Amino acid sequence: MKVRRFVSAIALVIIISAACLRAFPAASQNHSPATLDTTLRELDRAAKGFHSLSADVERTKVTVVVNDRSTEAGSILVRDDKMLLEMKPPDARTILRTGDNLYIYTPGLKRVEEYNLAQHRAQVDQYLLLGFGTQGKELQKSYLVTLLGEPTLDEKKTVELELTPKSQEARNQISKIQIWFDESSWLPVQQQFNETGSGDYFVIRYSRIIRNPDLGDAHFKPHWPKGTEKVRPQG
Repeated sequence: MKVRRFVSAIALVIIISAACLRAFPAASQNHSPATLDTTLRELDRAAKGFHSLSADVERTKVTVVVNDRSTEAGSILVRDDKMLLEMKPPDARTILRTGDNLYIYTPGLKRVEEYNLAQHRAQVDQYLLLGFGTQGKELQKSYLVTLLGEPTLDEKKTVELELTPKSQEARNQISKIQIWFDESSWLPVQQQFNETGSGDYFVIRYSRIIRNPDLGDAHFKPHWPKGTEKVRPQG
């Protein structure tokens, strides 16, 4: 398996899915200063009743040493352990996760790469604890959670959390994660994932989030155009 490409693909799936999966019902605005305990309780409350999600995503990669920024956009569908991520040109690709199976389809190459996530489940689930309705108290099992403040972002009052992975394996990839939650709805406004060592980071923004859309199995079936080459990269 080409490890760097595989990890990059896993990171893209996890990073983009992680925050937007908290598309839950709006909560009443709390005018008292936020504390870590009250924030985690709000996330506990928000975790109830989540089944599925659709959203638009924008992902900006910042390479610090050369001061380079590259942005890509797409859309995402999520239901249970199924995920469909469609990224637009110029780097168009489809990333589909169904349980332990991951597919990366590149239309320009007419090729789909197929991976099995079973041996990487611990790493995947480490980041998926950020979403899929996971309670705030569950975050504390895998992350050191710090409340950084209540900044205004995009004219919204937010709570900013910093998550530092507890496991060394996770910290080898991501040193810390910052999440900004809109206090009026507890939807994510922005996430930032800081890569270990390089200082590079990803900024993720979310829009047009729909909570619990009706998503059938047909949305998540592997189906590629005729003539697509299927490959299973090996180590």
